[in-house]
Parts: sequence; structure tokens; C-alpha cells
Amino acid sequence: MEVEMAAMASAIGVSVAVLRFLLCFVATIPVSFVWGLVPGTLTKHVYAAASGAILSYLSFGFSSNLHFLVPMLLSYASMALYRKRCGILTFFIGFGYLIGCHVYYMSGDAWKEGGIDATGALMVLTLKVISCSMNYNDGLLKEDNLWEAQKKNRLLQLPSIIEYFGYCLGCGSHFAGPVFEMKDYLEYTDRKGIWSPSEKGPSPSPYVATLRAIVQAALCMALYLYLVPHYPLSTFTDPVYLEWGFWKRLSYQYMSGFTARWKYYFIWSISEASIIISGFGFSGWTNSSPPKARWDRAKNVDIIGVELATSAVQLPLVWNIQVSTWLRHYVYDRLVQPGKRPGFFQLLATQTVSAVWHGLYPGYIIFFVQSALMIAGSRVLYRWQQAVPLNIVKMILTITNFAYTLLVLNYSCVGFMVLSMHETIASYSSVYYIGTIIPIILILLGKVIKPAKPSRSKARKEQ
Repeated sequence: MEVEMAAMASAIGVSVAVLRFLLCFVATIPVSFVWGLVPGTLTKHVYAAASGAILSYLSFGFSSNLHFLVPMLLSYASMALYRKRCGILTFFIGFGYLIGCHVYYMSGDAWKEGGIDATGALMVLTLKVISCSMNYNDGLLKEDNLWEAQKKNRLLQLPSIIEYFGYCLGCGSHFAGPVFEMKDYLEYTDRKGIWSPSEKGPSPSPYVATLRAIVQAALCMALYLYLVPHYPLSTFTDPVYLEWGFWKRLSYQYMSGFTARWKYYFIWSISEASIIISGFGFSGWTNSSPPKARWDRAKNVDIIGVELATSAVQLPLVWNIQVSTWLRHYVYDRLVQPGKRPGFFQLLATQTVSAVWHGLYPGYIIFFVQSALMIAGSRVLYRWQQAVPLNIVKMILTITNFAYTLLVLNYSCVGFMVLSMHETIASYSSVYYIGTIIPIILILLGKVIKPAKPSRSKARKEQ
């Protein structure tokens, strides 16, 4: 068996460890299909917990499940023993343990050298235990003091231990997300809320939506495997790279970022297929006649939205969507004082938490600080764009914001890919730090040129 796996791994250019992970990851689709067929609430929880633990064992070994138990049990204990502060306690416990594992395993280096570890799954688990604890904490507060997301997701009762384990280890999202709420998980397993029988007929079929996600995953992986030999990350420290002209170096940064994103598109498409086929991916009905089923609960990326984003502000809404939503609900919004508007501090703090969640590599920290600058600069362009009365000027500013987003995103993401300080600085300096300087200039100009704020629709308030 090992000989066959070694031959297969060699044929597709990955290590045996990565191949084993990929096989177990793809296996979440049939395993999740069975989860949707399991009768009874208790058996669904048991199946979710057991299948997630077994796939983790096959992927990462026995120690992975021991690592998962630490934040799970400590979080559950904080909810059971100290509800009044369980949210903040779990936040620091979860992130503290995750950071310790990041440091111990040096997961970024392992991936780059063809290895793999359980920290990716632990990252998803950390967000789950924190959101569950914070929502249980919110259950103590008066509804008048809560915003809409808190009202929707708060937990009035402590979930049972088997419900909690099923939620944390559910195989469809355990490896790579998406993150979802405990309340949604409980309603799905209990067949309540949007999953309860209704006048709109039986539960909708998930098969067409699942097939669409699988086909998307296959196309994304094919494109990634085609592109990656042409744009290796090692080129950034190759002497030949420095001999190129400015525009060629800048275009190589774009193509490197473009290539790397297809790997993530593949991963999230598989996760989406896993959640959809279980039935949990159902997110309600459209208002059309006749109504159609929506399957975007597990949607973690809008590929076209990322590649053609006309503003950096749009990126959190189309890239790693569920984690971006988590960061907004459990970091960004909770840092805003009552009666005050969020500002750059909340944005920077949220991006810093995101960086630490990914790992302590300098490339991650630099990338997410860069992201805060990128978004802040894009907001300045957007304000100008909305304030000008002439359509031609508005169009020019829209195109400028699109070009700005394209430039700064692919400049910034090099740090996320190469991880080390040396390689990140080498890449940034090779294009004269253009992706750092332009956002700073825009932010400073935004302090001087302050157009009157136009009336905006609710759809535009995110900007």
C-alpha cells in the first residue's frame, strides 16, 4: 500500500503525507453524504464526531485528536463553570494553544518541504470553540443590547457534550472549513429552522449543486497544476529575477499570486461539495416563482469576485468568506465602542488576529498589515469615486480602484506565500515597495481631500 501511495504521490508531484491528506480530504464528500442519511439526532452527532476523528487519525496520526481535545475540553469547561466570562477565556485559551502548536510544528515550513500537520484543522476548530463560547456568553445578555448577528447566533442553553463534539469535529468542515455556527448545526441535526418540513415541499436535492462544486474543484486543481511549474516561489530569491526589468518583476508577482489562489479555490470547492451533499449546505429559498433552493452556506470563495474585484473592500466578502464573517462578528464588531464608528484601529486589530491565526511567520504578519493598508487606501478611492458628480471621472476612479486592488493584492500576497522575512522583503524591494507606498499616500491624501459624504444605499455601507 505504501509503495503504491509513493508511486502515486511521485506521479502528481507531492509527498506521501500530502497525498494521504488529499485522499482523506476528498473522502469527506462520501462521508458527508452518509451523514445526511443518518437517522436520528443523537446518531448524527455521534457520526459527525466519530467520522471527523477517524479522518483526522488517518490524515495526521493519533496525536492530532489529542491536540483537538485540549481547546475543546477547556472551552467546554469554561462554558460550564464560568459562563459570564467564557467567551473571552476561550478566545485566549484557543489562540494560545493554536500559537503554541504553530511554533512547535512550524507548519509553514512543513508544507513548503512537502510535509503536513494538523494545525490547519486546529485553526478551524479554534474559531468554532470561540464562537460557541461567545454565543453562549451572549445568551446571558438582554436582547436589546445585542446586534443582529448576536441575536441570531446566541445560545440560551449549554449544548450537550456529544452535540459539542459533533459540531467541532464534523467531517465536512473539519479540515479546511468553512466555519459555521453552533445554532445552525443544532437546527440542522434537529431538523428545525430552514431544515424543518414546510409548505414548499420535501427537502431540495443537493446533487446538482454538489456536482457543480466538484467540477469547479477539478478545474481549479488542473489550472493550478499547469501553472505552478511556471511560477515557482523560489524565483523571488533567484539572481535571475533581479536582472529583470521592473514591469516583468511586477507581472511575475501577479502571476505567482494568481497561481497560488487556485490551490485555495480547489480546497474550498471540495469543502463546499462536502457540506452541500450532507444537506447542511442548504441556506433557504429564493423569492422567485417557483422558489429555488440556495446552497451558499458553505460558499467560501467567489472566484470571479476575487479576480475582478473593483475595490479592496470587496475582498473579505469574496475570499475566505466564512472566516471573514467570523472575524467581523467576533473581533471587528466587538472592538467598536457603543455609539462610535469603527476606524483603522478595528481594521488593523482584526487583520492582526487573522495573521496570528494563520501563524507567526513574518510573511503572515506583513501580509495582513499590508491588507489593512490596502483596504484603507481603497476606501479613500471609493469615497472620492462616490463624491464626484461627473460620470467620466467616476469611471476613471473606478478603473483606478480596480488597478490599485490588482496591484496591491498581488504585491502583498507574496509575503503570505513565501513566509520568511528575507524572501518577503526581497520581493517587495524588487518593485521598490510600490504596494506599500501607494496605500500610505492614499491614506494621507484622504486626510486632506475629504469630499462630502453622499447618501448611500444599504448595499454600499460595507464600503
